[in-house]
Amino acid sequence: MPSPQITLKHKFSGDTLRDARRKESTATKSYSNDLSNDDNTDDIDAIINDLASEVDPLEFELEENEAKKTTVRVVPEEHLQTSVHTGLSSAEVKERQKRYGFNRMKEEKENLFLKFLMFFVGPIQFVMEAAAILAAGLQDWVDFGVICGLLLLNACVGFVQEYQAGSIVDELKKTLALKAVVLRDGQLTEIEAPQVVPGDILQLEEGTIVPADGRIVTEAFLQVDQSSITGESLAVEKRQNDSMYASSSIKRGSAFMVITATGDNTFVGQAAALVSQASAGTGHFTEVLNGIGAVLLSLVVFTLLVIWVASFYRSTPIVHILEFTLAITIVGVPVGLPAVVTTTMAVGAAYLAKKKAIVQKLSAIESLAGVEILCSDKTGTLTKNKLSLAEPYTVEGVEDTDLMVTACLAASRKALDAIDKAFLKSLKHYPKAKALLSSYKLLEFFPFDPVSKKVTAIVESPEGERIICVKGAPLFVLKLVEDEVPEHIIAAYQEKVEEFASRGFRSLGVARKRGDNPWEILGIMPCSDPPRHDTARTIQEAKALGLSIKMLTGDAVGIAKETSRQLGLGTNIYDADRLGLGGGAGGDMSGSEVYDFVEGADGFAEVFPQHKYDVVEILQQRGYLVAMTGDGVNDAPSLKKADTGIAVEGSSDAARAAADIVFLAPGLSAIIDALKTSRQIFHRMYAYVVYRIALSIHLEIFLGLWIVILNESLSLNLVVFIAIFADIATLAIAYDNAPYSKSPVKWNLPKLWGISVLLGMVLAIGTWITLTTMLKSGHTTGDIGGIVQNYGNRDEVLFLQIALTENWLIFITRANGPFWSSMPSWQLSGAVLVVDIIASLFAVFGWFATEHAPTNIVTVVRVWVLSFGIFCVMGGVYYLLQGSVRFDNLMHGRSRKQRSMEDFLISMQRVSKQHESKC
Repeated sequence: MPSPQITLKHKFSGDTLRDARRKESTATKSYSNDLSNDDNTDDIDAIINDLASEVDPLEFELEENEAKKTTVRVVPEEHLQTSVHTGLSSAEVKERQKRYGFNRMKEEKENLFLKFLMFFVGPIQFVMEAAAILAAGLQDWVDFGVICGLLLLNACVGFVQEYQAGSIVDELKKTLALKAVVLRDGQLTEIEAPQVVPGDILQLEEGTIVPADGRIVTEAFLQVDQSSITGESLAVEKRQNDSMYASSSIKRGSAFMVITATGDNTFVGQAAALVSQASAGTGHFTEVLNGIGAVLLSLVVFTLLVIWVASFYRSTPIVHILEFTLAITIVGVPVGLPAVVTTTMAVGAAYLAKKKAIVQKLSAIESLAGVEILCSDKTGTLTKNKLSLAEPYTVEGVEDTDLMVTACLAASRKALDAIDKAFLKSLKHYPKAKALLSSYKLLEFFPFDPVSKKVTAIVESPEGERIICVKGAPLFVLKLVEDEVPEHIIAAYQEKVEEFASRGFRSLGVARKRGDNPWEILGIMPCSDPPRHDTARTIQEAKALGLSIKMLTGDAVGIAKETSRQLGLGTNIYDADRLGLGGGAGGDMSGSEVYDFVEGADGFAEVFPQHKYDVVEILQQRGYLVAMTGDGVNDAPSLKKADTGIAVEGSSDAARAAADIVFLAPGLSAIIDALKTSRQIFHRMYAYVVYRIALSIHLEIFLGLWIVILNESLSLNLVVFIAIFADIATLAIAYDNAPYSKSPVKWNLPKLWGISVLLGMVLAIGTWITLTTMLKSGHTTGDIGGIVQNYGNRDEVLFLQIALTENWLIFITRANGPFWSSMPSWQLSGAVLVVDIIASLFAVFGWFATEHAPTNIVTVVRVWVLSFGIFCVMGGVYYLLQGSVRFDNLMHGRSRKQRSMEDFLISMQRVSKQHESKC
């Protein structure tokens, strides 16, 4: 059947297949003229220099497997049997538009105002809002303004961060075509891409951006750029009955395809749906903060219930009860927690930006600190993303120069593909071949034939001899010449082909025929995408930091194993189809076996997007924090699903939008800086959270007892300043000299709560001693009795003691060992000192006290001495508990023996599964 492009009347001008072939023939003649030019040596030099300066990505072919493709066909087969001569009729188009809708992805507009309001929702926010209402009811406008200011600050910071991330679905939509040429009512018609319907016959030409998924229905040979989907830039070969995907572009050739899926049902549409699905859950760090806030809120409610019961029993005036309630509400939750952690992570993000790692979502820093497994793409991340030629194999009696000259003659310099580029670049290592190349004259050139798997060129040597040069798949080249080549040479050649294949190389066979002489097989040129020079070192550093790396690649198992072996990743690499993930039919395991298998593997080959998504999900369900690297549209769902999504250098817009962190430097080396920095930031946040929980416990216990026993409390204004000072001083922790852990770090919440509660109790005891000392003489003021004598104003003394001991606590929680083992930064030390001086001035001048009365300097000094004694006790308690395995086991409710046995059984199970998989 003739091609429709020849038999149909064109409404719009376009190149036919015959036109395309004519252009190719013209290009061949031009190439011949170039080669025959006397100055062609200079041209070759220019080409080589240009190629050497390029950072061209490896353009390995994406091998498609129709059984694995993820596009779900929702269109009945009868709707795809459209005539390639007439296309759809206008009536059919209207009916299908009603049935399938327009070729656009579903848009869900987000209400930005409602999104902003959601930042006022959460346990901590609820308590702050309740405190603001109470302050307004008591007409305490200073406290009301401070609380509302903190609420707005936290909400604005969070909203700006989320808004800057942008819409991932919008980025995916940008990759789609704007126009399309379809065959309708017997004529080619240009339409808007959203008007394409299933069953449409679409014309494909050079430069066409495919608007929807489809299948080629005419005889053709296309080279298709799928880099917007896969991140791989090698033009993929497509022939009749092969699938096409929306957002791909045609680099060479022309054909017709039938549309099989539009809008949300396309590959890109499903990627957007998976991204939305992955975005549905709350972040890990948000869950941790909400959990801490919920527990503190429960403690506040319990304390208030006790105070209310005691107050009603005493018939305390309602105004005083509300004042007590406001005081406990303000001190009971860390009102500055969101602001402090946001500042800490923002400072870390600024530092990482200098290291060419752009953080798009601040909470990803906390997640990255705990990441245990990194699922990494191979091409361009672990490898150079460049085709490189290895040491060639030449048959007996053949020189490397002959092989290189023949291979380079069988190449088109006008439309260079990755292989041609690699050969021409390699000429600088073969100067003799480079010099000889320009002396040959090209007579005929035959581009790559997808059937015979070879490229052929007929040239004339300087001596006038006619030579046929062939380059292509090794076994196809061997089949061409095997009748004229001795058997021992064939056997050695075949053995070398198998050896290169086992080592993960992609090989090209080279042969020639001189005049009427027999065919000569010259040898094999192995080519590969070599590992980056820094990848092996990066992987070793990552392992030293406790990070396990699993390689997920679309390449064949052999190539993946060889690359993994070179990088020291381990060779437990398996075909992803064996797991039956993503709807694959090849799985031979089910249930927990699949989970064990994924956990124990070093990586998977021949993976498709759904495989990546499912591998990440399985590891997360096993309790791991998982990072994922990617660069294409197909990686967007798994990047969003991962706890930390990392878009590598050169990623598509959709991948960058879906990622939490974007690397601007090539390769994986930036991950080391990111890991170390994130763990330093985690250490700072962990120290602050322990510190801030202890402060809340401290004041709840002390104020609760004071109110219940003595029916009194601290001045509300001083309570608010205590809360503000606690967070102002520790804002500088973002710049502290924090160490980084040699292993992934997580929120050990049981231990964190245990330490925080005990530190809070020590603080409460110290403050209670201070109060009872002043009450010993039985007067509110006086000059005798107790540790603190001639104390002056009671509220100011308590305010100073609380401020000093609480501010100094951060020096204890920030250290891994004794507080003197690690020196704090000058920023943190300076901030604490300034706040301590201000607190001392409050006491000296009696600011904001219920009864304005100054405190003498002697009493201020004694409070400083007493506070230092309490600080030393807290330091001893923290040091003993922080390194105690027994305390850790106690807080987890199990013995050390039980935990050791659990770890042993889990390890044995993983080893067993790895052994079974090898067998």
